[in-house]
Amino acid sequence: MRIVGGRHKGRPLRAPEGEGVRPTRGLPRESLFNILTHGRFAADGNPLVDARVLDAFAGSGANGLEALSRGAAEAVFMETQAAAISALRQNLQSLGEEANATVAQADVLHPPRAAAPCRVAVLDPPYGQGLAPDALHALAARGWLAEGALVAVELLKTEDLTPPAGFEVLDTRTYGKAKLVFLGYGTAGARVDDAAGT
Repeated sequence: MRIVGGRHKGRPLRAPEGEGVRPTRGLPRESLFNILTHGRFAADGNPLVDARVLDAFAGSGANGLEALSRGAAEAVFMETQAAAISALRQNLQSLGEEANATVAQADVLHPPRAAAPCRVAVLDPPYGQGLAPDALHALAARGWLAEGALVAVELLKTEDLTPPAGFEVLDTRTYGKAKLVFLGYGTAGARVDDAAGT
């Protein structure tokens, strides 16, 4: 794996050992970030520039590191597996991005309350487990998504995604076996309430 664009372009990334994590392949990641930085979502400027970005189901951190390479001010990486977090921390150190990153060892389906909302979020859940809707609801309810946040979800091409209330599907693209679904959060004024109230 390598960074595919921005100031770290071409720099290698360490992948986690073992089979518990599926690294995001280069083509969907390159396509995702090209759409964010040059496509319809960049009509008013690159949405990554100076943004706080959430990389959920982060694995080795490829998506968050790509965002930092392309102008994000800060990335928050949410992951549970120790092997993935070890690889992620090594990647942050190798790229010199430790000061711009927060690593949260947390379950995306049961996240802690956010210290601050993120303007862009990328979710790369395990394929075929139907985790995306619950993850989106949980992240919104715990304050991880800013009003008007742009959210990208990578799924298996054959998976369907019915987003929870508060989200609007903006675009869908397929790349080989993968599908990218772009969502807007709160774009119509809808919000997700935290049922726990904490």
